Amino acid sequence: MTKLTLPPQSKMSSNEFIYGVATAAFQIEGGIADRLPCIWDTFCAQPNKIVDSSNGDVACDHYNKWQDDIELISSLDVDAYRLSISWPRVITESGELNETGVNFYLNILDELQKRNIKAFVTLYHWDLPQHLENKGGWLNRETCYKFKEYADLISKAFGDRVYSYATLNEPFCSAYLGYEVGVHAPGKTGRENGKKAAHHLLLAHGLAMEVLNKNSPDSLNGIVLNFTPTYAVDDKAENIEAAKFADDYFNQWYIKPLFDGKYPDILQQLPENCHPDIHVGDMEIISHPIDFLGVNFYTRLVYKAVEGDFFEELSPTGQLTDIGWEIYPQAFSDLLLSLNKLYDLPPIYITENGAAMADKIVNNEVNDIDRIDYYQQHLLAVNEAIVQGVDVHGYFAWSLMDNFEWAEGYLKRFGIVYVDYQSQVRTIKASGLAYKDFISNRK
Repeated sequence: MTKLTLPPQSKMSSNEFIYGVATAAFQIEGGIADRLPCIWDTFCAQPNKIVDSSNGDVACDHYNKWQDDIELISSLDVDAYRLSISWPRVITESGELNETGVNFYLNILDELQKRNIKAFVTLYHWDLPQHLENKGGWLNRETCYKFKEYADLISKAFGDRVYSYATLNEPFCSAYLGYEVGVHAPGKTGRENGKKAAHHLLLAHGLAMEVLNKNSPDSLNGIVLNFTPTYAVDDKAENIEAAKFADDYFNQWYIKPLFDGKYPDILQQLPENCHPDIHVGDMEIISHPIDFLGVNFYTRLVYKAVEGDFFEELSPTGQLTDIGWEIYPQAFSDLLLSLNKLYDLPPIYITENGAAMADKIVNNEVNDIDRIDYYQQHLLAVNEAIVQGVDVHGYFAWSLMDNFEWAEGYLKRFGIVYVDYQSQVRTIKASGLAYKDFISNRK
């Protein structure tokens, strides 16, 4: 079996460094009958939105198989499990706790605690209750306060079971993919929608931080952002400028308000109707101090200048994953170093990193050497950033298991565990065994 290795003196080889696996509620749970509808249920029901016309009604049936899945997680020797809470499972339409949904998660959290696996809980991983979307969703400022109420109720219910709370997962995806280009739920389009949704998401984060710090002062409370570093196609000034604009638009837009209390200067270049509706005091709420920053990284993108727009994204080249993303680990080191230089950062956790590969199961084995190679290169990239002074405290492989991959349906597999969706049998891939071996040897 191909191994994962790090330099012997690496900080990442110490017992203090946290290794985990990650999932998201809508992608694995199923159990649709025991929760309210969410925007992804509605989106999946529309023709031509999901490549294989599938949905999350059953997914990996984690709702019924959670005990087996915790056993599986435990068998991998990880220190931590990053899971998300389904908002429509735990809060009723009238705004009270749904005891059935809350108990589902309490059982999971108690089992993790019993096994000494740290619970990293994400409160919002894209599954907005549909009844809130019907009132405008993230374009409606009131949704920010509904999120605060949800964060308040659920953090009280969970008590001291949670090691870390993230308010949001990847607000860029919710705002840009969901409200600006429409390839994710709820499928709205328009540049004027994207930045308004983004502002409300960030405001919701800040409001939730206030209640998390009050209700759960001993947990690490923060947010998870995704970053796709931008590179110019060449060293021409106009292309460098286009790549810089894309970076501000896609990446800095979500982190700069957190640490600098303002949006990037490109705000002034956007049409007036694309400006977020910023109220007095909003930026102070958004820039509430956080205990950690979660960083999700998969790939980079290349840009050039173009007539009539701010930038043009070029198609990826080189070695690609099965989802068509370029494998470029140097961008991971570059990203971490640049963020560390730009902002006064709290400790960083790599909350997602991984690759979709064209996995085949043969004789009950998945020999995904290409994924092991991806992990090896990216662990070394993180290590390089740490050596150069970036304060990284943990790393989570995305994903624990193959699952519903949003608009791609079940066609793309990111898991270190293979899922047969017909039988729901789980098979640990070579990458999962290598990850287990890597973590165990460190211990």
